[in-house]
Amino acid sequence: MGTSIDLSGIYQDLHQHPELSLQETRTAGLVAGHLEDFGYEVTPGVGGTGVVAVLRNGAGPVVLLRADMDALPVKEDTGLPYASTVRATDHLGYEVPVMHACGHDVHVTCLLGAAQALASSKSAWQGTLLLVFQPAEELGQGAQAMIDDGLYQRFGVPVVVLGQHVAPLPAGMIGLRAGPSFAGSDTLHVVMHGRGAHGSRPEVSVDPVVMAAATVMRLQTVVSREVAGTDTVVLTIGALRAGTKENIIPDRADLQLTIRTFDTHVRETVMNAIDRIINGEAATAGAPKPPEIENTMSFPAVVNDLQAVAHTRAAFDEEFGADRILDPGPVTGSEDVGLLAMAADIPCVYWLLGGADPQAFAGLTDFKAMEKIVARLPSNHSPHFAPVIEPTLHTGVTALITAARAWLPVTS
Repeated sequence: MGTSIDLSGIYQDLHQHPELSLQETRTAGLVAGHLEDFGYEVTPGVGGTGVVAVLRNGAGPVVLLRADMDALPVKEDTGLPYASTVRATDHLGYEVPVMHACGHDVHVTCLLGAAQALASSKSAWQGTLLLVFQPAEELGQGAQAMIDDGLYQRFGVPVVVLGQHVAPLPAGMIGLRAGPSFAGSDTLHVVMHGRGAHGSRPEVSVDPVVMAAATVMRLQTVVSREVAGTDTVVLTIGALRAGTKENIIPDRADLQLTIRTFDTHVRETVMNAIDRIINGEAATAGAPKPPEIENTMSFPAVVNDLQAVAHTRAAFDEEFGADRILDPGPVTGSEDVGLLAMAADIPCVYWLLGGADPQAFAGLTDFKAMEKIVARLPSNHSPHFAPVIEPTLHTGVTALITAARAWLPVTS
């Protein structure tokens, strides 16, 4: 099996060579090569560009460990010597910069490190490891694509889904919560139709720019005026595209929205309000035809199983010490990892992995005080997001090993 892999080198290589969703061919090849060296049965191309690795070690349960591989259309501005300068064409046909702005390079690196360590310690556990390196998390498509490609029929049904996501918590700490932990997500692509004209003759047009601007402002009232203050909802319009030149009124405007909710009834209220507002603004503007509203991505909240969290938490407490495990509260970021658990009706345990410089939190032990520091740090999806390499990688590898071993019986 050889010497231990250079995790720092792998991480920097992945960070410097990010790939967009459904384009993770280089990453998948690197992953598959290492896993084969470790002695796993490796199957590439699952769900498109996903990689599945199986290590059988006698009778016992199947335990699934998952990492996502895709990057984001973000121009990196970290100043790191291994910063990305990659550009690619996204799924909508736009040329975009590419960056691992959400830390999936950390996830892949940590799971590779855990994979090698678990393969090297087969005398201490028994059962089967099922490692899932998933594509297209950022599109919310990868988990379902792997499920639809026969993940469980081909490789076995696990007893638990385990995984982690790096976040701007202090490196060396783990954020683990039972119950609803990560928000469900919906993504909408909206086309608002107008009537184009010369910029000097707006009276003969139906201006979709004004229509879209009014819609954006009105949508801000959904959270503030249609949802109870005790419910959690995030609605963001992340993109608005219209027109090509200052003196041409275009004939359409495109909006892209993301909605995050934890409760299905709240989601229904929000989605109905969005539909009403978009259609209402189009009608008010005299649009020549109704707007098009397409839900391009939808998946439910990640709900960590209470008993499974308690079981895993006990192992974390023993390995790290209880003072390094905190409850981060419900996270409004979203993850499709929950679909892997729902598809097999098994528990999910998904935690946050601290990746921020611990020096920024020196002397703080209270999570409320830490939150004030976190709010000032570059977050996931920021062009400045840059987890510290250590102790992030060591903690992430150890967390995956510890969680897996908690579910795999000790060799008798």
